[in-house]
Amino acid sequence: MTTILLTGGGGMVGRNIIDLCRERGIEVVAPRRTELDLTDHASTLRVLREVRPDIVVHAAGRVGGIQANIREPVRFLTENWDIGRNIVLAAREAGVTRLLNLGSSCMFPRNSPDPLKEEDVLSGTLEPTNEGYALAKCAIARLCSYVHREDPSLLYKTMIPCNLYGRHDKFDPAVSHLVPAVIHKLHVAKRDGLPEVEIWGDGTARREFMYSGDLADAILFAVDRFAEMPDVLNVGLGEDYSVNEYYAVAAEVVGYTGSFVHDTTKPVGMMRKLLDVSRQKAFGWQAQTSLREGLRATYDFYLSSGAADALSAR
Repeated sequence: MTTILLTGGGGMVGRNIIDLCRERGIEVVAPRRTELDLTDHASTLRVLREVRPDIVVHAAGRVGGIQANIREPVRFLTENWDIGRNIVLAAREAGVTRLLNLGSSCMFPRNSPDPLKEEDVLSGTLEPTNEGYALAKCAIARLCSYVHREDPSLLYKTMIPCNLYGRHDKFDPAVSHLVPAVIHKLHVAKRDGLPEVEIWGDGTARREFMYSGDLADAILFAVDRFAEMPDVLNVGLGEDYSVNEYYAVAAEVVGYTGSFVHDTTKPVGMMRKLLDVSRQKAFGWQAQTSLREGLRATYDFYLSSGAADALSAR
């Protein structure tokens, strides 16, 4: 049986991977921060030598929305680089032959009008609102490719997912991404009887958000076929929606019937981020969850997990 060592098991992606591994009877070791300090190379190497995994899935990272990235670029750059560098180099030193690094669509140049291809990474200027995070992700992906270049027996690959949402997401507006922030905002508006909800920008910016359970499925699909997986692989829907469309569908799911107003003075980031999923299709995987299904599952989690009550109590 394949043993997966998973970093970031406490995050949204990590929790979805653990849930799916348990459902399928796959052995996954996911040390928490108290057991594995990814900012410390010696600690990381020790755990890898103790576990002796067949593959490392690196899903740990400092993540956040536009506000958090603008506020703390130093933290987003240094923390993500430190933990990525340590897990990759420690895995190499421990003799781990397979490593799957999770990148981010933030790695691509800003405002590209066309679907983003894997070879577009580092081909242009990054989006300033999350440049620190993106730089770290680009560097870790290149580090994986350099390790493989120096030793072809070491299959260190990078999967670049589109934006994500889903169960175990962060709904606090101070750190959340678009979809969970919209769900929380609309829930509060419905609860408080607000006649209108504000949307940052004019709402025409387009985003590709995939349900996190689908990413977990893609990762396990790749683990089973790792030799066939391209060295860098986009994973997404192959289609996107405008911010206005996300608000409209989420409002239907939440049951909010008010109107929307736009604040065009607020930052919106890139106008479009749509991944080219040609390699993904050739690899044989595709997402199964529709936007409405994913938003419903996420809103149900928001209510059942206590996130709604916890945020309301502040």
